[in-house]
Amino acid sequence: MKYMSGKELRRRYLDFFVKNGHLELPSASLIPKDDPSLLMIGAGMAPFKAYFTGKMTPPCTRITTSQRCVRTGDIENVGRTARHHTYFEMLGNFSFGDYFKYDAIKWAWEFLTGELELPKDKLWATIYPDDEEAYKIWTTETDINPEHIVKLEDNFWEIGSGPCGPDSEIFIDLGEERGCGSPTCGVGCDCDRYLEIWNLVFTQFDRTEDGKYNPLVHKNIDTGCGLERLASVLQNKPSNFETDLMFPIIEYASKVANKEYGKDKETDISLKVIADHARSISFMVMDGILPSNEGRGYVLRRLLRRAVRHARMLGIEDKFLAGAVDVVAEIYSGVYDELTNRKDYIKKVISLEEDRFATTLTQGMDLLNAEVEKLKAENKTVLDGEVGFKLYDTYGFPWELTDEILHENHMTLDKEAFDKAMDEQRTRARNARGENKRMDIPDLRDSNIGELKVDETARQAKIVCIWKDAKTTNSLEDGDEAGLILDVTPFYAEGGGQEGDIGSLKTDMGNAQVIDTKKLPDGSVYNIVHVTEGSLHVGDTVEITVDMENKLASARNHTATHLLQAALKRVVGDHINQAGSAVNAHHLRFDFSSFEPISAEQLQQVEEMVNAEILTGKDVEISHMNQEDAKKAGAMALFGEKYGDIVRVVTVPGFSMELCGGSHVKNIGQIGMFKIIGESGVAAGVRRIEAITGKAAIDYMNAKAKLLQTAITTLKTNESNLCDKIANLLQENKEMKAEIAKVQAERAKADSNKLLMALKEYNGVNVIVGKIQAANMDELRNNADLLCNKFDKAGVVVLGAILNDKVNFVVKVNKDGVARGLHAGKIVKEVAMVTGGNGGGRPDMAQAGGKQPEKLNDAFAKGHEVIQSQIK
Repeated sequence: MKYMSGKELRRRYLDFFVKNGHLELPSASLIPKDDPSLLMIGAGMAPFKAYFTGKMTPPCTRITTSQRCVRTGDIENVGRTARHHTYFEMLGNFSFGDYFKYDAIKWAWEFLTGELELPKDKLWATIYPDDEEAYKIWTTETDINPEHIVKLEDNFWEIGSGPCGPDSEIFIDLGEERGCGSPTCGVGCDCDRYLEIWNLVFTQFDRTEDGKYNPLVHKNIDTGCGLERLASVLQNKPSNFETDLMFPIIEYASKVANKEYGKDKETDISLKVIADHARSISFMVMDGILPSNEGRGYVLRRLLRRAVRHARMLGIEDKFLAGAVDVVAEIYSGVYDELTNRKDYIKKVISLEEDRFATTLTQGMDLLNAEVEKLKAENKTVLDGEVGFKLYDTYGFPWELTDEILHENHMTLDKEAFDKAMDEQRTRARNARGENKRMDIPDLRDSNIGELKVDETARQAKIVCIWKDAKTTNSLEDGDEAGLILDVTPFYAEGGGQEGDIGSLKTDMGNAQVIDTKKLPDGSVYNIVHVTEGSLHVGDTVEITVDMENKLASARNHTATHLLQAALKRVVGDHINQAGSAVNAHHLRFDFSSFEPISAEQLQQVEEMVNAEILTGKDVEISHMNQEDAKKAGAMALFGEKYGDIVRVVTVPGFSMELCGGSHVKNIGQIGMFKIIGESGVAAGVRRIEAITGKAAIDYMNAKAKLLQTAITTLKTNESNLCDKIANLLQENKEMKAEIAKVQAERAKADSNKLLMALKEYNGVNVIVGKIQAANMDELRNNADLLCNKFDKAGVVVLGAILNDKVNFVVKVNKDGVARGLHAGKIVKEVAMVTGGNGGGRPDMAQAGGKQPEKLNDAFAKGHEVIQSQIK
């Protein structure tokens, strides 16, 4: 067995399959392209789904890759096992209707035993029990020990209906010392002895909804070989974390935390979590993912904050992840040049998010402290799980930390309700994924669609394809929602941030609403339709109506987005670059790179500049030219977007020029009015401007004018005096609050003096027990502190107040009183029980509540009794 670095192993694998006729492709981005059913790439085959289903033709029928992947389904196991990661690389070789089981098995064996020199007597293979073909190939075409071939029912890969098939997994026996010691330990055991290093999936069936397995005409091979796992074997490491692909990050974190790896289990877990998550977030940001509260951005934020939490557990208080990015970049230098080239940007994004988490930690603590005080005032000891979930979900507050703080206040978290809220969130996420899957496009290779055309003037077309629930069909009935392709279409398909056109289709037999327009991976336009009456059939001729009002409103907003970007560059600086956009009939949203908020003055300048340009009434020019010529002419392109050799250029003469495939107004005067309605930060280094145009802008301004008039009428003033009137009211309110505070302070002082006059002394201990008027628990505690501080020897104060028809108690014991045996927690419990309540606390301070205010005097009598019994 050869020692190999992670880099050497990756290169050896790819070269081996290139030698065997495969096309090597670079790793795809973690952001799935044209696949709304996936949040992130989590498997080597994921970027090739369109090739497996036949929607697109692969550039070669044999492909090999080392695909970067992110999965978070088992995030709680990261650091606690030898193999769980959120980021990993999957080595893969794929066949799209080319070779099948024979070559897949033969090459896998040849690579492992020849190229890597793994000991043959340590290798095992599993197969599906009915897969005699695979068994025969293993026993006749390789020299594996036949006794090392295990038949397992689990060796069948399928996800619902669609392409599926048996698979064959390859394991290596790492030795008895890695095992669990059970006499039944073998391949498939959960211990670390038998490590799965490769899975060969033989996609040969199409599973129907009714459970039938029909042979596929185009059989495929999909394999996955874990780079980190294989590296741990070749480097003779007990876990993936000790390999050269991860251990340098652990060493960095150990140095920052001043902790030695391998000395303490909990410390090691935190170091492993940091190493794993540092890799994940570095690659996610490299691929264009930014922190947010939803989707991929939420995954990134969660991983980063989880890493920070584990750093805090190690005693790391300062920012440290930017340094981890340097280590990750060094590990992958020469492999992923983008990581090195964008390193400064990645570090900036991550550093800003660390700052933001520090802020949310403070905000979360403020919220939690407020909830604790509220519970105390209501004499409750259990925090609502919904509140705990809000702390977790909104502020990134680990529930364990919430529970720990509650415990210090003699409270607990309603974990059942918290888990319920978490399950509800997961259900929403599953439903969202299910909604994406509902419009999954089936294999259309045999649908005889023919040549398709796009013609904005077309008002009649023929239906050439229909699918529903991921299956092609010849007809749709009333109430159906499905995908549909026309041989010629005037509909603009969703793209470049602009929503697709909507409209209607009418035939002699039925009507349907077009609720969205999208593109297939090959660029073909299709509609999502809802049949409102009758039926539609393949071959029907349809009368087309595009919702031109909606289309023109979207065009207004799209052209305005171009004007907005050009104005931002002029006013704020040329460093402004588009980071995303969303355009529909109602508003526009423009995301752009900027590490500083745009000032109110700059926003006003931008808005005025755009409106001034609209008033010029220039025609919008659309042209097509060579991409290089367009860029030389100054046309702006969106970072990360793929463009063909010939590009479409949208120009507002003298003001804006961009590469764009969207729909636009013919003359910028059609935009009417442009109004910015919001500017905010949406991610580290990314700002967002939201704006409206046309009728929406007019309606917005009218609503503002109506609101202003309502305020004028309510305050009985006029427009010119409105601000002065509001300022005067605020000042009056401030003065009234000060007077109220003054009265409350005088009342507290009077109550304190009255209680001091009633002071009793038991065996040398000063005792004050009585009722006061208090607006809240803070005032009650403050009075107890005030009285207790007046004692010059051992003393105890027991105060009660009636708040909202309930009794609230506070007991305060000074240091000398505690030494004499007094315990505030035990006193308050006895006192509160008299009024039907309960409570407790520390020896020096405690609080409680009761439900029967009419028994307050009885409770005070009990207080005197308990105090006398405790004095030593």
